[in-house]
Amino acid sequence: MSNLRDAAMTSKAWPFEEARALLKRYEKAPPEKGYVLFETGYGPSGLPHIGTFGEVLRTTMIRRAFELISDIPTKLVCFSDDLDGMRKVPGNVPQQEMLAEHIQKPLTSVPDPFGTHDSFGDHNNAMLRRFLDTFGFEYEFYSAREFYRSGQFDDVLLRAAERYDDVMKVMLKSLREERRGTYSIFLPIHPETGRVLYVPIKNVDAAKGEITFDDEDGREWTLPVTGGNVKLQWKPDFGARWAALDVDFEMYGKEHATNTAIYDRICEILGGRKPNHFSYELFLDEKGQKISKSSGNGISIDEWLTYASTESLSYFMYLKPKTAKRMHFDVIPKAVDEYHQQLRAYAGQDDTARLNNPVFHIHGHNVPASDMVVPFAMLLNLASVSGAEDKETLWGFIQRYAPYASAEKNPQMDQAAGFAVRYYNDFVKPTKVYRAPSDQERAALEDLVARLKAWDGGLDAEELQTMVFAVGKDHGFDPLRAWFTALYEVLLGSSQGPRFGGFIALYGVDETVALIEGRLAEA
Repeated sequence: MSNLRDAAMTSKAWPFEEARALLKRYEKAPPEKGYVLFETGYGPSGLPHIGTFGEVLRTTMIRRAFELISDIPTKLVCFSDDLDGMRKVPGNVPQQEMLAEHIQKPLTSVPDPFGTHDSFGDHNNAMLRRFLDTFGFEYEFYSAREFYRSGQFDDVLLRAAERYDDVMKVMLKSLREERRGTYSIFLPIHPETGRVLYVPIKNVDAAKGEITFDDEDGREWTLPVTGGNVKLQWKPDFGARWAALDVDFEMYGKEHATNTAIYDRICEILGGRKPNHFSYELFLDEKGQKISKSSGNGISIDEWLTYASTESLSYFMYLKPKTAKRMHFDVIPKAVDEYHQQLRAYAGQDDTARLNNPVFHIHGHNVPASDMVVPFAMLLNLASVSGAEDKETLWGFIQRYAPYASAEKNPQMDQAAGFAVRYYNDFVKPTKVYRAPSDQERAALEDLVARLKAWDGGLDAEELQTMVFAVGKDHGFDPLRAWFTALYEVLLGSSQGPRFGGFIALYGVDETVALIEGRLAEA
C-alpha cells in the first residue's frame, strides 16, 4: 500500500490532483469534527438527471483518491434543497394543471403528481436515492426541510440575522439595480398559504431572531428565522450550508463558478471556512443544449442502463470533467468498448499506470477482469446482419468464434449481448440506409466473394483482414478507407463499422458470402 500511496502523491489523474489539494487543507492539524466532509447538492425541482449522478460519482472518485493518500476518515453528504419553492411546472411529469396550483410552494409541500409519495419533493428525493443506490454509493442523505425544521441550521440562521447587513453587502454587489431594492437573503414561508415569498423585508431583529415583512396582500407578519419558517435565498443558502456543516469539498457545474466568491465570502461571514471546490463542464443533449431537469432533455440514467452497464456510464463520467459532453445514445457503444479496453490493460500495468487508469477510479482496489470476447460495436453489426431478436442468436455466433465462452463463464459478455440486441432494434435498425455499389465497388465485392469461397484459412481475423485489405488495394481504392466505407454502407447500412476481418471471423465465411451476394442482388 505504501508504494501505491507514493504513486498516488504524484499521479496526474484528476481525482488525485483534487485529493492532494484537499489534503493540504489539514497539513497542520486534523479536522476538529474528526472527518473530511464531501458534499453534493441536488435541487429536486424535477426528476434527477444524469448530471446529478455524475456529480456524486465524481465526488466519490475524489473521496476514494483522498482515502488512498490520507488516514483521515471521510463522509459524503448528498443535500437536497427540497424546501425550495417550485418556480415552474416541469414539462416531463403528469398532472400539469394540478401542479400549477402549487407554484411557489416548497417542493416538499407540493402534492406528488405520480401518487407514490407524500410530496413531489419526496418523490424526486426517492428517485435520486434509488439512482445512487444502484451504483453502490456510500453517502448520507440530508433534506433541507428537515435541516431547517430540526434546528440543525438554527445557529447559522441566527448568525445570518445578526450579520444581516454584512451578508446583504455581498449579495447586493452581485445584483442588478432594479432588484436591489426588494432583495433579501431571507425568504419567508407564508404561515397561511405555505408559499415561499419573494418580498422585501421591513425589519430584521437580530436579538429576537425575527424578520418582519408584508405579504402580497399588504398584511404585516413577523416570523422567527428558525424552525423552518424562513429559508435562505439559494446563493446565501450555499455559503450558509457550508458553514453549518463545515463542508470541506463540493463540486458543481460551471454555471455556479461565477458565484464561487459569493458562496465563499458568505460562508466566512457566517463563521465557516470556505471549502475546496471543483467546477465541471456541462452535459449537453444531442442538439448541444444544456441538459435540464425540468425539460427532461438528454439521456437519463435509466435510459443509459437500458442499453449498457453501470460501469460504462461511470467510465464516461470519469473522462475529461472540464470538457463539455454531449450525452446522447450514440455515445454508449464507444464508452462500453473503451471501458473494457481499460479493464484489459489494467492487469499488466504498474502502480503509476493503474492509478491513471479510469477503471481504478470506478472500482477502487477491486478492478474486475473483462470477459468480453467480442467488442460491443461488433455485436451491434452482428445483430444487424443476423436480424437478431434475442441474445441467444448472438451467442450462436460468439461461441463459434470463441468456443470456450459461455453465458455462465462470461457474464459481462452475456449482459452486453442482451444490451446489443436492444440497442440495435431501438437505434440502429430504424436509421439503417443501404446504398447500391458503384461499378468499382461491385467488382471488388464480387472478387471478395470469389476469394472467400476459395478461402481455407479458417477463422483467423487478422488473415481475413489482410485478404480484405488486398482486395481493396487490387481494385485501386485510394485511400483504402473508401473501400471499407463501401463495405459498411453497402453491406451494413452504416457509414462506419468494425474491422471487417474480425466481422467475417465472427459472422462466418459462408454467411458473409451469402450477405454480399444478397446485397448485390438487391442492388
